[in-house]
Amino acid sequence: MSLKPFDIEVDAPGDELMEIARRELRETPETRAQAVEELRALLREAKDMHFSEEEAFLLIFLRPCHFYAESALKMMRRIAEFKKTNHPLLHALKPEEEKLAFVEHNVVNVLTNRDQKGRRVLLVNCGAAWDPKAVSSEQLFRVFFLIHLVAQLEPATQINGVVVVLDFDGLSLKQVKALSPSFSKRLITFIQDAMPLRLKEVHILKQPYIFNMVWALFKPFIREKLKSRIFFHGNDLSKFHQYISVDRLPADYGGNLPAIDYTGKDWYPCVASHLDHINKYQRCGFVEPSKE
Repeated sequence: MSLKPFDIEVDAPGDELMEIARRELRETPETRAQAVEELRALLREAKDMHFSEEEAFLLIFLRPCHFYAESALKMMRRIAEFKKTNHPLLHALKPEEEKLAFVEHNVVNVLTNRDQKGRRVLLVNCGAAWDPKAVSSEQLFRVFFLIHLVAQLEPATQINGVVVVLDFDGLSLKQVKALSPSFSKRLITFIQDAMPLRLKEVHILKQPYIFNMVWALFKPFIREKLKSRIFFHGNDLSKFHQYISVDRLPADYGGNLPAIDYTGKDWYPCVASHLDHINKYQRCGFVEPSKE
């Protein structure tokens, strides 16, 4: 059955994708089976945490960790810690709670096509398109969190990774004030420690001079690995095109594809349709201590 533009790809990876996984992630049937069993054993020993032991679920953590089970367990522990620290913001989060942010405000979007390396491309409109009075920075994070939960389900995304494009066109003090130090720290901590996806590149576009105030907030929290993957382009889209092919970009970003005519409103039904996985992920984390 052919996929619709706003469906995600959950089919098992084909030969070409598995060759990338073998080359970049050490994934073979033997390595995968061994790592899954090892991670299951480690989880059973970790009495203070609960994560589903289904193979498809464990692959979400094993692939970005190159099938090193101990590294995957450490990631799971960081995720549990992040969820505990941000419990009021993320506890029992469901798509319905942020439906208005998806449907009525074009802040977060995802390209319907992948780039030339098979990566998903997330677009965040951080400039004039974002009204912090309508969508708070906390809501912005929650939308981002929900989208990342659905992206986890795609084997192609687990293997090829994701690219984030931050569009700061029309940035003003209104948005700068909303990007508080606490939000900056939360977002960067999430990306570096608690996001089980391969973040390959972050591209910052159309940023005005005032963006320096934003960067000053984020920079102290960014470690070298992430810093090496952040690229600043301003209005020089030709530089951006060195990373993402014009044949895979819409006209909005100097590409050869038609201009974007869809928003989070079109992606919302896809996110809402994967409530089972969202709930399963939300149940994972530290085990609550007994009240006896």
